[in-house]
Amino acid sequence: MSDPIIYLDNNATTAVAPECADAMARCLRENYGNPSSKHRAGEAAKVESIAGRAKVAALLGATQPEIVFTSGGTEANHQAVLGALALSPGRRHIVTSRVEHPSTLALLRHLESQGVRVTYLPVDGQGRLDLGELERALTEDTALVSLMWANNETGVLFPVEEAVAIAQARGALFHTDAVQAVGKTPIDLARVPVDFLSFSGHKIHAPKGIGVLFVRKGRKLPPLLFGHQERGRRGSTENVPGIVALGVAAELAAAAPANSGSRIGALRDRLEAELLARIPGAFVNGGGAERVANTTSLCLGTIEAEPVLDKLDRAGICASAGAACTASGTEPSHVLTAMGLAPEASLATIRFSLSRYTTAEEIDRIIAVLPEIVRMFEAEAA
Repeated sequence: MSDPIIYLDNNATTAVAPECADAMARCLRENYGNPSSKHRAGEAAKVESIAGRAKVAALLGATQPEIVFTSGGTEANHQAVLGALALSPGRRHIVTSRVEHPSTLALLRHLESQGVRVTYLPVDGQGRLDLGELERALTEDTALVSLMWANNETGVLFPVEEAVAIAQARGALFHTDAVQAVGKTPIDLARVPVDFLSFSGHKIHAPKGIGVLFVRKGRKLPPLLFGHQERGRRGSTENVPGIVALGVAAELAAAAPANSGSRIGALRDRLEAELLARIPGAFVNGGGAERVANTTSLCLGTIEAEPVLDKLDRAGICASAGAACTASGTEPSHVLTAMGLAPEASLATIRFSLSRYTTAEEIDRIIAVLPEIVRMFEAEAA
């Protein structure tokens, strides 16, 4: 049996919670029917999916009919963006930010090739959005504003509630990619009137392959996949075991102790403080902004991140250079570049992202190991 690892790449994916795995396994064994079938096996599966939907809706402050199950965050983002354009005939302008997730940016670049105009809002050196820039970007042609709730690389939070009000005052729809926010910061969609919200189960300890698109009541969003499922909004036989597991994950997130976020934040803050004290020239990207509690983006100064990450991995510590989908290490992060970092500083950045399972002992281990690795590379470069 291999040695246990210290896993601090939770913004890429999380370990499936034992409760979710157990619920999913039970569903696979006992309720394998198609929820569209009218016999007892199908009805049992339908009951399971209804219960999962209710738990997800409760976590978001939504109603059950507003929840559309998808394969993950990418599909949910795509349906929201393409659907908003379809709901706004004659409007061909979208406003977003320069630091969105690649799943959104790739779609927007494709839409630009099809004649859609896209405005990419800048961020400041801390990754913060200027709402004045948003107001100035809006026109009568704006169909949609799409802004992430929390950044996947830095954890920086955008002022979604204020941005929604600005967009909707000009008649634009509003979508938020909340993949890195759900379960980490309070979200109440009864109070924050976004039109669409997307998130992915595998970021909150559910399995991969199940996600959610929230569609506010009254928005007749057209499907990407045609079929009768999900009230005609997403064809394909429902992933009932995934829905069951996501429901449990939502329930666990909603029931988490009030101090769980502060505990994770305290571990993150201690990790940052100790590493900054021990690694000359290191700094935190976005450290001066409001962030989700689990994320730190640490620039190591002049030491490239990739060989450091390899040494960490050999020591049993899993971290990343940024977004898992673009973490090749050969190109500067678009997020950090937008924040004004030089390419060299971007390529010298490591992301640690904690979870509810992260322990103080694991943080101690990283504090002991990482500065020694950095010193070794500094000595080789001298």
